[in-house]
Amino acid sequence: MEVTGLFDTHCHLDDEKFDADRDQVLSRCLEHGITHCLVAGSDVASSQACVTLAAQHPWIYAAVGVHPHVAQNVQPEYLTELRALAQDARVVAIGETGLDYYYDNSPREVQKERLIEQLELATQLGKPVILHVREAHGDMQQLLNQRGTDHPGGIIHCFTGSLESAQHYISLGYYISFAGALTYKNADRLRRVAGRLPLERLLIETDSPYLSPVPLRGCRNEPHHVRFVCAALAQAHGLDTQEVADITRRNALKLFGLPADA
Repeated sequence: MEVTGLFDTHCHLDDEKFDADRDQVLSRCLEHGITHCLVAGSDVASSQACVTLAAQHPWIYAAVGVHPHVAQNVQPEYLTELRALAQDARVVAIGETGLDYYYDNSPREVQKERLIEQLELATQLGKPVILHVREAHGDMQQLLNQRGTDHPGGIIHCFTGSLESAQHYISLGYYISFAGALTYKNADRLRRVAGRLPLERLLIETDSPYLSPVPLRGCRNEPHHVRFVCAALAQAHGLDTQEVADITRRNALKLFGLPADA
């Protein structure tokens, strides 16, 4: 039996890899149990594309933000532009933003500046933030700790860190979101971490078109593949996949301030 009621909390349906067959991809989402998707912006232009896409499909929502990879490329007015986009009712989060010390495509201090600016924007707007953290958990946690209780809350997206890191983020009010890495054969440690975290603070995502899960590694990822992530998370908790789909969907609806029947 197919799983239903899946919420992919992070995908990039605006990506050019979907340009040739985006309508068919969207159809497959609905055919394979997806009821909600969040498309996340990575710069001002992609954020605008995400808002446009969400306006065209009632089951798609948007986040607007600037990714750490392009933090050094933004124009001075970028925050004003993000703020304007965030007024749209389909925009339910700010992001993705964060720190990426693996690629270091932007200087680390610039990444921090853009992150702080977007955290403050999210707090001002009362919207959660989507945080990208790669090989930067120490600096991210230090930065968040320095804010005291001034947190917008949100998501640690595509989590692959330690149990201690996850628990710290949860203590600050964040949700932990797992993607395709949870399904990889060498991810026993990550599955053990996932199995020890409270289900009421967990989410699932694809980050499509990237990070295809097993058994589809090497293929373009699509939002409906989130069902494989859901199955891996369910197995880590010893639960039925449909039950975890329902729990993670309710978590996402709560986080994004959406009604239960959205």
